[in-house]
Amino acid sequence: MKKVLLLVGICLLAGSTISYAQLTKEQIEARKELKKATKAELNEKATKTARKEAKKLTKEGWKVSPGALPMEKQLDRSYMMEMEIDDDLFQKFIIGEAMSFGSVYDAAKMQATELAKQALAGKIQTEVTALIENTVANEQVGKDVANSLAKSIMANKNLIIQSIGRVLPVVELYREKTNGYEVLVRIAYNSKMAKAAAKKAASEELAKQGDEVQKKLDDILGW
Repeated sequence: MKKVLLLVGICLLAGSTISYAQLTKEQIEARKELKKATKAELNEKATKTARKEAKKLTKEGWKVSPGALPMEKQLDRSYMMEMEIDDDLFQKFIIGEAMSFGSVYDAAKMQATELAKQALAGKIQTEVTALIENTVANEQVGKDVANSLAKSIMANKNLIIQSIGRVLPVVELYREKTNGYEVLVRIAYNSKMAKAAAKKAASEELAKQGDEVQKKLDDILGW
């Protein structure tokens, strides 16, 4: 039980900061443990982590908007979504987080959401690249093809951002400053849609490499 909770913690921490680097061995092991953990164990860890973070954020002056879910509930939901892992160790929901400041609340929120989409795109690149690298480890795809696919994904972050559809708001917090508002948001994106966004972003470049390479990417993404 303690081992599960420790590795879950590693996964949550890593999931919030991951950008372009491939998944580490610790992250992979943490995700494997998540697959083994019971629903009750995951709920317990998410609740404890959310409660601890809510206390920290409250001390730092963060609040929730009137009528919104309590901070702890929002954070609990965020962590539970982040801990959902599929059979390929791919997160079922990818979470993007960002903060922004503005003299007007809505403007700060909009900017934070756009920045969160950029963070989301970086995570999508990392997750899909990790899937590609895993196929090399399992000898399903040759290194040359895998490198070509990975480069196509990593070179098209802006196109991935443009391909991202409707995101799910998960956390929205704010704190008042002298000249305006600082807004923190976390957004979630379904992994199937994330894979589709990655493929769409890389499609033009992959088309130059022929149908076989595109077919390999479809196989890796489970299509």
